[in-house]
Amino acid sequence: MQLDIPTLLVLATANLFVLSLALLALMGRHTTSPTRCAQLAVAMHMLGGVLAMAASYNWQTAWGTLAVAAFGCGQWLLHRALGGWLGHRARLSPTRKRPRRRGPQDWLSYRWATRCMLVLVPAVPVGYALGWDNPGFQMAWSQVGLAAMLLLVARATLFPLRAAGRDWRWLLCACLVGMAMLLLARAAAGALLAERVLQLFNLLLALAVNVVSLVATLALLAAWRDEAKARLRSLAMTDGLTGLLNRRGWEERAEGLFANAQRYQQPMTLMMLDIDHFKRINDTHGHEVGDMALKLFARLLRESRRTGDLVGRLGGEEFCIVLANTHKSACYGFDQRLRSVLSQRAEQELGFPLDFSAGVAVLKDGDGTLTGLLARADAALYEAKRQGRGRLLQSEGGMGQTVI
Repeated sequence: MQLDIPTLLVLATANLFVLSLALLALMGRHTTSPTRCAQLAVAMHMLGGVLAMAASYNWQTAWGTLAVAAFGCGQWLLHRALGGWLGHRARLSPTRKRPRRRGPQDWLSYRWATRCMLVLVPAVPVGYALGWDNPGFQMAWSQVGLAAMLLLVARATLFPLRAAGRDWRWLLCACLVGMAMLLLARAAAGALLAERVLQLFNLLLALAVNVVSLVATLALLAAWRDEAKARLRSLAMTDGLTGLLNRRGWEERAEGLFANAQRYQQPMTLMMLDIDHFKRINDTHGHEVGDMALKLFARLLRESRRTGDLVGRLGGEEFCIVLANTHKSACYGFDQRLRSVLSQRAEQELGFPLDFSAGVAVLKDGDGTLTGLLARADAALYEAKRQGRGRLLQSEGGMGQTVI
C-alpha cells in the first residue's frame, strides 16, 4: 500500500474512530463533564476527517466548511475538558481574594481564551465559506484560524489551578503547538504559491495527524486517570452525608494547621460540637429526619465559619472546627452566631428546635500534638453535656472547665 497523502488521511480518520470508541469504552458513558468533553472532542475530530475527505471529491466548499466547523468544535470541547480537569472552570469563592501580582499565568487567562474560542469557532468556517471563489484564501484562513485555536488549547495546559500531572500536560502542549506550527507553515506556503513546499507540508501534516492523534489520546487518558485518582481521594476524605471532611480528611488537614501554628507561634482554637439529644430525634422523628438535622447543622457550620477555618464531621453527631489564627474570645462570637441561626433554621426546616454542646481547647506552649489538643476539647465537650447540654465550655489543660 502506498503511503500517499489520501491514504494517510484515511488512516488518521480510522485511528480517530477507533480511539473515540476506545475512550468511550474505557471512560464509560456516565462520567464527569470534562471527560465527556474529551470524548466528544475526539469524535468531532474524527467527523472532521470524514468531511475533509468528502471535500476532496466534490462540493469542496460545503464539505470543507463543515469539516472546519467540526475541527473547531473539537478544539473548543478539548479546551473545556482541560478547563475542568485543571480547575480553570471552577468558580471562585466570593470571599476569595485574587492575587495582586500578575504572573505568567495572567498573560492570557482561561476565561479570555474561552471568549476567543467562542469567536473563532463560528468565524473560521464562515470565513472559509465566504471565500468559495478563492481556494488560496480558504486554505490560509482555515489554517491560521485552526492554528490559533490549537495555541489557545495549548495555553490551557499550562499553569493548572489543581494538582495535575506535569508529564501529560507538557506532552499534550507539545503536540498542539507542533500541529499549530505545521498549519501556519502550510498556510504560508500556500500564500507564497510554493507548490513543492506545500506538498511537503501536506505530507508532514498527514503524518503528524496520525502521530499526534495517538499521543494526544494517551495524554487525555493520563488526564482522566488523574481526575479519577483525585475523585477517589476526595471520596476517601469526605463524609458522604454532609459533604464535610470526614475524620481522616479532617485530621490530615488539621495536622498541617497545627504544625503551622506551632512553627510561627500563631494562636489556634479547636472546638468540638455535638448535637444535643440526637438519639431522641432519631427515635421520635425517624432516621431520615435525623439525617436532615445532620445536613442542616453541617451546612450552617460551613456558612458560619471564616475562610481558613477547617470543619469536619468526626462521626455520628460529633463535629469539629479549627479556628485558625484565632484567640479564645472569637469562639464566643462563633458560638452565638451558630446558635442563633440554628434556632431559626431548625424550626423552619425541621419543625422542632435544635441545639448543641461545645468544648473548646486553645493551643498552649505545652501542646505537642494535635491529639492532645483534641482530647482537651473532647473533655470539655463531655463536661458541657454532663452539666445539662446547650452550652460552651473551655478546657483549662485538664484542671477544670470554664463556661464561656
